[in-house]
Amino acid sequence: MLLKYFYDERLAQASYLVGCQQTGEAIVIDPARDVRPYLEAARQAGLRITHVTETHIHADFVSGSRDLAAQSGATIYLSDMGGADWKYAYAHEANVALLHDNDTFMVGNVRFRVMHTPGHTPEHISFVLTDTAGADEPLGIFTGDFLFVGDVGRPDLLEVAAGQQGTKEAGARQQFANVQKLKSLPDYLQIWPGHGAGSACGKALGALPSTTLGYEKRFNPAFQIEQEEEFVRWLLAGQPEPPHYFSRMKLINKQGPALLHELAEPQQLDTHRLEALLAEQAQIIDLRPLPASTQAAVSGTVSIPADRASFVTFVGWLVRYDQPTYLIVSDSTELGRLLPALRSIGVDAIAGYWDEQAIQPLVEPFPVLSAEAFARRRAQEPLLLLDVRNNGEFQQQHLLDAYHIPLGRLLEHLEALPRTQPIVTQCASGYRAHIAASLLRAHGLTNVMASQESFDAWARAVPLA
Repeated sequence: MLLKYFYDERLAQASYLVGCQQTGEAIVIDPARDVRPYLEAARQAGLRITHVTETHIHADFVSGSRDLAAQSGATIYLSDMGGADWKYAYAHEANVALLHDNDTFMVGNVRFRVMHTPGHTPEHISFVLTDTAGADEPLGIFTGDFLFVGDVGRPDLLEVAAGQQGTKEAGARQQFANVQKLKSLPDYLQIWPGHGAGSACGKALGALPSTTLGYEKRFNPAFQIEQEEEFVRWLLAGQPEPPHYFSRMKLINKQGPALLHELAEPQQLDTHRLEALLAEQAQIIDLRPLPASTQAAVSGTVSIPADRASFVTFVGWLVRYDQPTYLIVSDSTELGRLLPALRSIGVDAIAGYWDEQAIQPLVEPFPVLSAEAFARRRAQEPLLLLDVRNNGEFQQQHLLDAYHIPLGRLLEHLEALPRTQPIVTQCASGYRAHIAASLLRAHGLTNVMASQESFDAWARAVPLA
C-alpha cells in the first residue's frame, strides 16, 4: 500500500492518495480543486486513480472530486447520510456511488469501511482503512473534519455559516457520541485528519500532519471530558468566526462545482478600461505584494497582498460572489499562480486583469501612519484608532480608546464610521490594517490611513486599555 499526503497551506487543508501497488488502483480522499498534484503523483507511482471520495460537503474550499473524476475516469463515492437537506445534488450522475454507515469498498487490496461521524455536519463520514494484503485489522482512520490533532471539528457551522438555526447543540452532542465510539478502538490506529493549524473548522488544531488515536485519547481535550453537558459547553465556546465564503462553498459543493475547463480565462485589460471600471465602482482586487501596493496604489481598489498564504481567506471574507472580479497583479506569470488559489474558494467569475505597467498612470502612494506619529498627531487633533483584529485578539489585549470592528465585518458597519474624522487602521502585524484601509477607501471613506507596524510597536507608543 502507498499513502501520499497533500497539504494546501493557504487553507490548512489536507488530502490523501492511497494506492494498492499490487493492482495499480488508487483513491483520493478530500481532493482540492486543483487536481494536478494527484494526477502527477499517481503517474509517478504507476497508479491509476479509480476512486475519489470526500468526508463531507466542505465549507472552506471547492471540492476537486468532480474534476478529478472527469480527468481520471474514477468513480466518485459520496455520503448518503444526514437527511434530505444534506444530499449531493449531482448524486444521480453515472459515475457516482453512494455510501452509508458501515459500507465497505475495496481499492485493490485496501479495504475502506464507512463510519458515519455526524456533528461537524450531518452527512459527515470517516473511512477506516485496512491493508488486507498484510493484515486483517485496521491501520488507521481518515477522520476528515470530525477529529483533528488536538481538537474536534466545530459543530456550529450550520448556524453561523449556513444559517440553519438550532443545530449547533445537536451537532456538539453528536461529536460527543463520536468520541465515545472511538474510545473503544485500538490506540495504535493512525489518525489522518482533514485540516491542520489555521483552519477555521476548529478552534485549536495542532500543526502535526497526523497523530494516533492513543495520543489523542491521552492529550486531546475532547477525550478528557466524561460528561456530555460539559463537553457541549467546551466545544461550543471560543470557536472562531468563519469567513463569509463558507456558506457559498457549502452551496457550490452540494450542487456540484463547475469543471475547471469550463471556466473562461481572464483577459488582460488596458488603462482606459481600468479607469472606466473604477468609475463604475467595479470589484477590483489588487493582489500585488504589500510594498508594491503601498508605494503605487490604485485608489478605489481593495488591496489583499498575495504574498501571504492567508490571502485566500481574506479574499473569501470580502469578495462579492454575485459580481465580476477584476485583478491587479505584478505580471501575467503571477496570474497563473494566483488563479488556482482564487478558484479554490470559488472565485470563478474573474473577468479581467491588469499588470503593473497598465496601472502606472493611475498610481499614488498609499497613506500610512506609524504608531509614534499617531501618538503625536492625536495630541493635536481627534483621530479614530480602528482595531480590525478578530474578537478573541481584541478581548485578550487592546489599545486605549481603540474602536473595534473585525476586518471581515467592516462592510456591515460602514455607517458607524465617521466620514470626516481621520481613521487609522491597526492590527497585529499591519497586513489586515492595510487591507482594511484600502477597503474603506474603496467605499468612500477617503480620510483613512493604515499602520503597517506590529501590535508590540503600537503598545510601546500608545497605552493599553
